[in-house]
Amino acid sequence: MGRGAGREYSPAATTAENGGGKKKQKEKELDELKKEVAMDDHKLSLDELGRKYQVDLSKGLTNQRAQDILARDGPNALTPPPTTPEWVKFCRQLFGGFSILLWIGAILCFLAYGIQAAMEDEPSNDNLYLGVVLAAVVIVTGCFSYYQEAKSSKIMDSFKNMVPQQALVIREGEKMQINAEEVVVGDLVEVKGGDRVPADLRIISSHGCKVDNSSLTGESEPQTRSPEFTHENPLETRNICFFSTNCVEGTARGIVIATGDRTVMGRIATLASGLEVGRTPIAMEIEHFIQLITGVAVFLGVSFFVLSLILGYSWLEAVIFLIGIIVANVPEGLLATVTVCLTLTAKRMARKNCLVKNLEAVETLGSTSTICSDKTGTLTQNRMTVAHMWFDNQIHEADTTEDQSGATFDKRSPTWTALSRIAGLCNRAVFKAGQENISVSKRDTAGDASESALLKCIELSCGSVRKMRDRNPKVAEIPFNSTNKYQLSIHEREDSPQSHVLVMKGAPERILDRCSTILVQGKEIPLDKEMQDAFQNAYMELGGLGERVLGFCQLNLPSGKFPRGFKFDTDELNFPTEKLCFVGLMSMIDPPRAAVPDAVGKCRSAGIKVLASLPPLHPSLPHARGQGAAVAAAVGRPRPQ
Repeated sequence: MGRGAGREYSPAATTAENGGGKKKQKEKELDELKKEVAMDDHKLSLDELGRKYQVDLSKGLTNQRAQDILARDGPNALTPPPTTPEWVKFCRQLFGGFSILLWIGAILCFLAYGIQAAMEDEPSNDNLYLGVVLAAVVIVTGCFSYYQEAKSSKIMDSFKNMVPQQALVIREGEKMQINAEEVVVGDLVEVKGGDRVPADLRIISSHGCKVDNSSLTGESEPQTRSPEFTHENPLETRNICFFSTNCVEGTARGIVIATGDRTVMGRIATLASGLEVGRTPIAMEIEHFIQLITGVAVFLGVSFFVLSLILGYSWLEAVIFLIGIIVANVPEGLLATVTVCLTLTAKRMARKNCLVKNLEAVETLGSTSTICSDKTGTLTQNRMTVAHMWFDNQIHEADTTEDQSGATFDKRSPTWTALSRIAGLCNRAVFKAGQENISVSKRDTAGDASESALLKCIELSCGSVRKMRDRNPKVAEIPFNSTNKYQLSIHEREDSPQSHVLVMKGAPERILDRCSTILVQGKEIPLDKEMQDAFQNAYMELGGLGERVLGFCQLNLPSGKFPRGFKFDTDELNFPTEKLCFVGLMSMIDPPRAAVPDAVGKCRSAGIKVLASLPPLHPSLPHARGQGAAVAAAVGRPRPQ
């Protein structure tokens, strides 16, 4: 089940004949999985791709062909890890850990009672009662532990019954919505903003498509996807979309090149499930304790057995004495105490929405000494927010309050008006429909993280961005790309019936290189050495805070040369992109989750180290300082100066 297939990067699998062979085969398969993805689909031309997968790139597969491939490869789903039979789980609770010690004690009690019954006409029932009590303690606590774990497992299994993911495929020239598990290799699939990619795809056409690869890489900055082959490494090229990533904007059409376990995410899942589970700290402590108690009990029992014989007792009486000494060293109440304590802790964690599947994991959590955490979406909210702005040669803190009561700058400034217009117009992010009654900061958006942050900032500061765009219709656009590192759009000006305005945003140093003037207090002045130094100081200061910085510029196009109706060519540029007017900078940060500072503080007070894995956030800063600033922002420590 769930053994979806791709044609190029599937691990070899042959059945070994013995236990040693199986182990070696498992190691071999894991080594194959750890290797770089070996595929060439990203290098093939569209004609070669169609021939390889026997698919019409305009009409897709036939229904019969799709059914044949589905029967051959299985559903497009990850193979679940092997499950332990319920009877095995129950036996582990009855005969594992402390339980085995109590069972030995109970058996010895029954043995002692049997010896007494054979020797005496009216034997004492003490050993019988003690054996029954020990057995009852083991059975009751075992059943209780099994029930607790079974209940958690059922809750986890219920998540599998959620609404299945859908995929839009083209078969026999018709678009159809199907369950993602029915997608097969060679299918022609369409994705749009908001969709989850149902399988590994080779892109054959796209329109402004960007994907969020944070589930694979941990970084929230969306990646552009296009049909062009851009890198030898299939993990780096732009014409491959990966299973389980999200399309955040635009549309794309692609051919499925791998499904299920053969996808990149499937390989990662296989690696994770192939790891051997180590023993928990409490299991090792219990084993050590059992060995210690057993050694002490046997030593004392044998010692008193020998002493009894020396003092003249019969060997049967000495044996009963031996058994009594050993049983007396068994901690009868310890198993019940440990089980109750772990269960109570699990219930406390359940009230905090943390489900414990294995009671031993509770103690393992208590043994934590270091927490290694990712940043994006774990310590942070995975939601970029505008933090600072630089215009009129001053750094201002952004006001993100709904009532704009915290504004620290003059919103009537002509420079701010120009900056907010650029941020609103040179922006493809939009609010999703039906959220008019939700506060701006909590609305869902369609678009990448940085543009969504700008959209919310301008919506709060200046009112409806949609109306701003309606008043300044877009007539041309050059999307952002990693070569130019800027995004450009041209709009009809609402304040000039015959004119256009060119607005641009992107990497600050690239934007500055294209400018010859700068807007200060609403007036254009030459971008001289003094202003360039001021720009660099502001850029370094904002970057030093661990924030992502964007630059903004504009150019009012002369109406004589570019009248209304002029056909702007974004391929063979027929309009200026140099000697623009620099307007300002805006910086964004992914804010920490509200509970992070307090949680990190509690961890530190408990002696637990918290480490965050972070990339450098600013190319002009030393690696360590960029990381230090980001860690400080994420875990609530003071920012480095």
